[in-house]
Amino acid sequence: MEGAPVGSRWALGAILGATFMLLVDVTIVQVALPSIQRDLHAGFAGLQWVIDAYTLTLAALLLSAGTLADRFSRKNVFLGGVVLFTLASLACGLATSPAALDISRAVQGVGGAAMFTTSLALIGQEFTGPARHTAITLWGATIGGAVAIGPLLGGALTEWLSWHWVFYVNLPVGLAVLVAAAVSVRSVRDPHAVHADVAGLVTFSGALFLFVFGLLRGNDDGWSSTTILAVLAGAAALLVAFVVVELRQPRPMFDLALLRKPAFTGVSLGTFAIGAGMFALFPYLTLYLQNILGYSPLQGGLRLLPLTVLIFLVPVVARRAAARVPAGTLLGVGLAVVFVGLLLMHRVDAGSRWTGLLPGMLVCGLGIGLSNPAIGHLALAVVPPQRAGMASGISNTMRIGGLTTGVAALGALLQHRIASRVHDLLPAAPHALANAVASGGTRAATALAVPADRANVAAVAHSAFVSGLDLVLLASAVALALGTLAVAAFVRPAQVARAAAAAPVQAPETAPVLDS
Repeated sequence: MEGAPVGSRWALGAILGATFMLLVDVTIVQVALPSIQRDLHAGFAGLQWVIDAYTLTLAALLLSAGTLADRFSRKNVFLGGVVLFTLASLACGLATSPAALDISRAVQGVGGAAMFTTSLALIGQEFTGPARHTAITLWGATIGGAVAIGPLLGGALTEWLSWHWVFYVNLPVGLAVLVAAAVSVRSVRDPHAVHADVAGLVTFSGALFLFVFGLLRGNDDGWSSTTILAVLAGAAALLVAFVVVELRQPRPMFDLALLRKPAFTGVSLGTFAIGAGMFALFPYLTLYLQNILGYSPLQGGLRLLPLTVLIFLVPVVARRAAARVPAGTLLGVGLAVVFVGLLLMHRVDAGSRWTGLLPGMLVCGLGIGLSNPAIGHLALAVVPPQRAGMASGISNTMRIGGLTTGVAALGALLQHRIASRVHDLLPAAPHALANAVASGGTRAATALAVPADRANVAAVAHSAFVSGLDLVLLASAVALALGTLAVAAFVRPAQVARAAAAAPVQAPETAPVLDS
């Protein structure tokens, strides 16, 4: 940034580089899913776990990582996360089975949580005034940039090298981030963060895991089966236990008192909605482009570019104008625009081509680009500076938790609609055919049919998947509509101002400690 000290510029570069790396690993992998499925012989649930094994640990540990960052210094937690993420990326690239890949992805999520939860907090400690505004805007643009380049980079690496390289590419980036952060970022901690919230970590992580597991297994085991009902009941019980634990904690990792602030509640619901309704949609758009329309990984990535490039460009181009608009208003408008874009993509049918999605993609990219910086500004506006780690952790937990839940929920809808459609068109078809359509498209479906039936099976597979995708698009639009309403109801300028006034800068005796 112009006028900023060299150390600050290096620190910002490290923060943005880590944010880019951990988020690009969501979208870069999505384009490689069909190749991973064919190479490792993964089923539909296995493909979902490639995404959710990463995002589940990422979401589950963000809050705990935030409190650990406040206690042991944000720099130390950040550096530890970079090392762990980079080593886990190497393990992902070396994986030879779905189980090995999923385990490595889960470890990646642990490192990603440490980096992501400290990103906003580090910006908060390193920058003030207009410089902080610029840094947060660049952070939002980096999130958009990761989304933008991920499909294209993933497609190129998968097509020209192999899917393994979508993970190997993290190795040089991780090393550069580690060196830059080690020499430029200050070590700051909260002197009052004494005890780790272990009970909160266990109950929250367990609730999220059981809920996502139930969504992923519901179609296969039966939604009324004893297993699924027990899993979902366990998730509800652990969530209640989490609330009880946090209410009794003197320094909780999730300060539930924040839920009494309408602005905080509104931005949290809006952030969750955009994760569950929009970012969770990307894997299924990728499967549609490659497995149904027949595009290569690179061609599929290029066709997502109109959406993703706007996510990067809009925060940069509109930075000055957006600074004059209340962040809550900007977030509400952004979510409403995404809702309109999803409605434009809705009504896809068996005769549609990728250009039928193009108008909606462009509108969605505009809306996400408006929303991302607003979420970052609002997340830091409602808590004291020494609890910035918690605020960053909560904001990012809602974003990634929404993504994790959305991948599972939208996948369940897609799989159920495909199975229903296949059964309607081919009553005698085995259950394996519907699973093949969901994970591998027409190519996998026809491989199960005798030569004389392959043309008919291919047509059924195409029709069934498109029907499922149309339902998923509608469900995504509903999620964004609910998020827009929540922001409109709760995140108003006066409410944001009251929240900020309730989070004053602390007196010197309670200020964050700068380690030597």
